[in-house]
Amino acid sequence: MTLDEKIDVLIGREGAYSNQAADAGGETMWGVTIAVARAFGYVGPMRDMPRATAVQIYTSRYWLQPKLDLVDAVSPALADKLFEIGVNTGQATGVRFLQRALNVLNQAGHAFPDLVVDGGIGAMTIAALKAFLAARGAEGHRVLLGMVSAQQSVYYIECAEKRVENETFEYGWQLNRALGVSA
Repeated sequence: MTLDEKIDVLIGREGAYSNQAADAGGETMWGVTIAVARAFGYVGPMRDMPRATAVQIYTSRYWLQPKLDLVDAVSPALADKLFEIGVNTGQATGVRFLQRALNVLNQAGHAFPDLVVDGGIGAMTIAALKAFLAARGAEGHRVLLGMVSAQQSVYYIECAEKRVENETFEYGWQLNRALGVSA
């Protein structure tokens, strides 16, 4: 799947304009919050933000900046999952989920060294991912994706526990995000 196709999938899931009172992100268009749009330089009404602007934001902020292209070269399914998590929760969140999972799957440091859980993709994270997948294969890939999804699910539960207004979104987050992204 090309990056444009990945973005189409996410925009399809995120939808067009939204301005729900319960949403802490405020106004969104194509899944891009007003704060992110303004930081990117978009100054017009959110309802009128072109889809092409959203595509540029997705590409630059949520794909290239966190270096998901490096993950995509090793595991497209994992890159897709981290991309979706990043758009919905912030770029570093899914990467931290990945790093945490790899740390507890490294056989107490015998398979590869522990990673600093910093939410950044670099040479160490990619090397650990490659080492894990080389050792565990397709089954390990399934386990790793499941562990990332499980952390995403718990993340959403904690969001709703911390802010009761988020309960409005909890079922959809679980269905369409934590459980809904094919792996």
